[in-house]
Amino acid sequence: MDDKQLAAALVAIVGARFVLAEESELRAYDCDGFTVERRLPRMVVLPGCTDEVAQVVRVLAGAKIPYIPRGAGTGLSGGAVPHGGEVVIGLARMNRLLEADLRNHRAVVEAGHVNLKLTQRVQEQGFYFAPDPSSQSACTIGGNVAENSGGPHCLKYGVTTNHVLGVKYVTCDGEILALGGKALDTPGYDLVGLLIGSEGTMGIVTEVTVKLLRKPQGVKTVLALFDSVQQASEAVSGVIAAGIIPAALEMMDRMAIKAVERGNFPVGYPEEQEAVLIIEVDGLQAGLEEQADAILQICRQAGCTEVRVAQTEEERGRWWANRKTAFGAMGKLSPNYYVQDGVIPRSRLTEVLLEIAEVSKRSGLIIANVFHAGDGNLHPLIGYDERVPGEVERVVAAGSEILAACVRVGGSISGEHGIGIEKQRDMVLVYSPDDLAVQTAVQRVLDPEDLSNPGKLFPTPSRCAEVKRHAVG
Repeated sequence: MDDKQLAAALVAIVGARFVLAEESELRAYDCDGFTVERRLPRMVVLPGCTDEVAQVVRVLAGAKIPYIPRGAGTGLSGGAVPHGGEVVIGLARMNRLLEADLRNHRAVVEAGHVNLKLTQRVQEQGFYFAPDPSSQSACTIGGNVAENSGGPHCLKYGVTTNHVLGVKYVTCDGEILALGGKALDTPGYDLVGLLIGSEGTMGIVTEVTVKLLRKPQGVKTVLALFDSVQQASEAVSGVIAAGIIPAALEMMDRMAIKAVERGNFPVGYPEEQEAVLIIEVDGLQAGLEEQADAILQICRQAGCTEVRVAQTEEERGRWWANRKTAFGAMGKLSPNYYVQDGVIPRSRLTEVLLEIAEVSKRSGLIIANVFHAGDGNLHPLIGYDERVPGEVERVVAAGSEILAACVRVGGSISGEHGIGIEKQRDMVLVYSPDDLAVQTAVQRVLDPEDLSNPGKLFPTPSRCAEVKRHAVG
């Protein structure tokens, strides 16, 4: 099927307005939040409902044309980056809240529904959607399902998989299936769980049934400044050891502090401050004051230079806006940045952060650390300039070194961003060839032609060899 025939077949399904084929139109789809690699898709189609998605998939599958499901394009591991020749199936038009069943604490949304907008739609009735990635004002719930996204509050409330009960799903041959539902559990294999985090390699999720939570009675947010990352790490361990499970426990180091203070939401941190913690507890009003007081005492014992509790919702909001815009604020320090997503045991924070500092020194690249300290999900932000010859390669090598360090201390290579094309080379750090063969076999049962987001997630031989060189070098 040539491009003219393909375009005609897609136009017949969605209309001419929603088929993009000109280079100027396709340029907006050449990458996602992972900008290290860019390629144009063959075409972009924007269906408006599940039935149209299924019709599009049947056309593509019949012609054996690969395709890429895409939400808002905020993904950070290259899951929506074309290799070349794929058709992007954009789900942005499918953005409706289909049902808000507040009596049963449930909602049904289309895949293109923006994460934050769900909370905004139900918050006046006292509810919210718990997963809160830093990109929640733009990212879509379908994308959250694809990557099993988390966010600052996943320490207490869990990641996307803990809040999804069912999906409507278009298989790789264009069949529409409903998996799971509104019940807390369904008998049989957990096929919903299989799809969550599969990064679009098993078909396309078009609707999602999620749990809604009641807004907590009260919230206390503590801000603590430290003269060293080690002191801040000791405070993190102290809070958890005291039996306190915060809703969020976030850390930024000196370089990250410098970036956010030059960004759009400065809060007045001294630029030479070595570390800051944001610790939030929520729940029943009774007992929150005692928890906050205990956290204040733990931070003082760890050697903090300043600690305070947010006095107003506006102050709390400024602290969180400052933290959640940290990635974008890196633009104040470097023309480009590359973010990693390794996970480590909390007890190894100081050790791994020192190793990241060594990577920075060896590579000559600036690295800012902003991360979910409570669950050990690191987000090293590596600054670089793509215009400098060889710098992209140095950045990618530095990222693999960091992930290798995470694995060596008992961690993993991704906590919430997924693998995409970014970490394919690093899958060999945590999985044996047999492990990868089993996972690939499962994927091929659902997508035997390897048409849905092909070339993602699983490593190629050349990428495996590349990471082994970085890991030992």
